[in-house]
Amino acid sequence: MDFSVPKVMGIINATPDSFYDGGKNVDVSKTLKTVNAMLADGANIIDVGGYSTKPNASEVSLEEERRRVIPLISSLIREFPDLVISIDTFRSEVAHEAVEAGASLINDVSGGNLDDKMFQTVSKLAVPYILMHMRGTPATMQSLSSYHHLIKDVVLELSEKIKKLRSLQINDIIIDPGFGFAKTLDQNYEMLNNLSYFKVLECPLLVGVSRKSMIYRLLGTEAKEALNGTTALNMAALMNGANILRVHDVKEAIETVKIFNKLKN
Repeated sequence: MDFSVPKVMGIINATPDSFYDGGKNVDVSKTLKTVNAMLADGANIIDVGGYSTKPNASEVSLEEERRRVIPLISSLIREFPDLVISIDTFRSEVAHEAVEAGASLINDVSGGNLDDKMFQTVSKLAVPYILMHMRGTPATMQSLSSYHHLIKDVVLELSEKIKKLRSLQINDIIIDPGFGFAKTLDQNYEMLNNLSYFKVLECPLLVGVSRKSMIYRLLGTEAKEALNGTTALNMAALMNGANILRVHDVKEAIETVKIFNKLKN
């Protein structure tokens, strides 16, 4: 995939409790329509997840996560054979089954912290890996936002993981700094403002700020009213070096990329 032009990843949360679109994509037929619309709007990647990772999210069993995502991925591939699917999971078993069902990338919010078999699984499957920065678990991460120096600490923690991945011959690594994961509201903005620093890791950079609390809490609104703020932050991310935008609203993100490309030229 050529990242000289930024890409857009559309979010499909096959969960009843995700912070913004929980319950909208638990039915396969509805999800097929949603994905078709995302592709028509220009999405390059579809990110499918079956485990909500919002702060204090409820536990989901392995069997339930598997039930939510594997049949869905199989259905998506039947309907859209050339679709690039990312499986959003921190479980190596789910990742393995998802790739067998047709997923092309593994998007691990835990950066390998929650399953010690994940890195070996990625190596065995030989697929690209999205390495996100997070501390703790979705239930504990918000209590783990103490850093000596935010940007340097996050980059260091990611670089140590990259070293392990490279040692396993995993070369296609995408970095996600983890907005909202073990970061306070102010830390999220500090990180976005210094996003270009992450280029020292020499990996494509994914930014996922879509409708997150760093927007709606600052503005005193709710997630459903955070599209305008999302667009503003997505443009800031692109101007600071983002290669992939992970979003709920594909059409608006594609428009942002088009305007950014015009500004850049």
